[in-house]
Amino acid sequence: MNIKSKLTLGVGFLFSMIAILAAVSAWYIHALKSDTTNILTANYNTLEYSRSMLMALEEIPSPDAVLMFEESLNKQQYNITEIGEKEITEKITQHFDKLKNDLNDSVIKKAIRADITEVMRLNMQAIQRKSQVAVATSETATFWIAVSGTVCFLLAFILLINLPSTIANPIRELNESIKQIADQKYSERVHFKGSSEFEELAKSFNKMAQKLEEYNNSNLSLLLIEKKRIDTLINNMNDPVIGLDEHQKIIFANNEALKILDVKQNEVIGHQASKLALTNDLLRSLLKEALLPVSADKTEPVKIYSNGKESYFQKEIVDISIVPTGESTALTIGKVIILRNITHFKELDFAKTNFIATVSHELKTPISSIKMSLQLLENKNTGAINSGQEQLIESIKEDSNRLLKITSELLNLSQIETGNIQLNLHKAKPLEVVNYALQAVQTQAQQKQIVMEIIHGDSLSEMRADAEKTTWVLINFLTNAIRYSPEQSKIKIAIKQEGATVSISVIDEGKGIDERYKNRIFDRYFQIPGSSKTGTGLGLTISKEFIEAQGGEIGLTSEMGMGSTFYFKLPVY
Repeated sequence: MNIKSKLTLGVGFLFSMIAILAAVSAWYIHALKSDTTNILTANYNTLEYSRSMLMALEEIPSPDAVLMFEESLNKQQYNITEIGEKEITEKITQHFDKLKNDLNDSVIKKAIRADITEVMRLNMQAIQRKSQVAVATSETATFWIAVSGTVCFLLAFILLINLPSTIANPIRELNESIKQIADQKYSERVHFKGSSEFEELAKSFNKMAQKLEEYNNSNLSLLLIEKKRIDTLINNMNDPVIGLDEHQKIIFANNEALKILDVKQNEVIGHQASKLALTNDLLRSLLKEALLPVSADKTEPVKIYSNGKESYFQKEIVDISIVPTGESTALTIGKVIILRNITHFKELDFAKTNFIATVSHELKTPISSIKMSLQLLENKNTGAINSGQEQLIESIKEDSNRLLKITSELLNLSQIETGNIQLNLHKAKPLEVVNYALQAVQTQAQQKQIVMEIIHGDSLSEMRADAEKTTWVLINFLTNAIRYSPEQSKIKIAIKQEGATVSISVIDEGKGIDERYKNRIFDRYFQIPGSSKTGTGLGLTISKEFIEAQGGEIGLTSEMGMGSTFYFKLPVY
């Protein structure tokens, strides 16, 4: 029997029993009402009339008593309900007619009194008999209503116990089986006996599970092959690779990773990384960043001593996320730590840095000599020069200044790369730094008729800074602003105190910087495509290193067509 039929039969039968109970109750209530009505309307009224006649009989020969007796007798004549009551009522009527002739006849009064008493006896017996009938009717009604109510209660209780479980138990069993299938336990089956809809559902479910099991078994070998292929690829990578699951348990580590960690595969695979890190310093340092990641630009190369030599690795931590089937939120299932071997590039970088430092240092002497010679040539005591020679001297001076600037930037860069930035931190007044920088670029601004405006508050704290390097940074900002600003424009230098820092901003009216290049503007040798290639692309890089070395912050804001704002912030003294 299907679920719908069970529900229809159970609820329908219960409804029928309730209807029967209601009908039985209504019938017996009507019967009780009829019995009590008969007692009240028939026998009780006769007793009331008889009582009135007896009272009036005692008052006769009073005229009022005669009228009262006659009125009650007339009512009794129309309320005859019991056997024998009619004959006695007629006798009372005959005796009353005789009494009218002699109202003091005591014999007739006695006869009338006896007749009335007989009428009352008959009605009292009728009341007793009808009361017994009403009691029997009420007992019968109580019995059948109790029987019907008990049957309804038992049926409702049986339905309450069996019907929900009949529906809920298969659903619960099916739900548990679905969870097993979701956990890839495809051997799960459900069995429902009978001919209900659940049996058809179980057949469909088992068919689906069987097909999934067949599909899973057919692809298991392919999955194993793919796993071996991936393991082979990871083990043949030249860079160390370590994989962690979402519980920080090591799930794989290739041969290169095992070498630098100086462990065996069975000592790490399947073990908790945090426990292994207690005895392995290198793994501890790698996990520190994996658990507490820092920004990419703060990541320093890792120096590892392995195989009798120092090696340098660039650490990269990749979060592995998936979107489970049927869901929209990504779920992180682990991390992969990749150590890219940059030893060769580091060695080349060291060689380049040493070469740049050496060449820059060696170039400064001849360039200084050239500038001294130019000063001698410009001196009139050395002799007069014509206009052509003067143009040549001016050209040589510009080239030597440019060479000297490039040499200074290269020396600063080599100083930064070797980590030997020499800082002379002391009190520095923001306005003095700004004025000195403005004097250095005044000539360039005048050539393009650019107005330089200083904006500052009334009270400014002194900065804790290297005045020389800070001025160099500000000059670099101003030089760039002049270079990329249109003629007859304005450049603003804003100085303001922001809590425990002093901020200096250079605001120009140039064309602005495209959003694509903002994150790269402080990279080495980077120049915005389409801009003039008059510089080396090192100025902003060196500026960033100088400011951050002093514990400050550097940045920019810009919109295309709205100009650019380069700023740096240094702590107050």
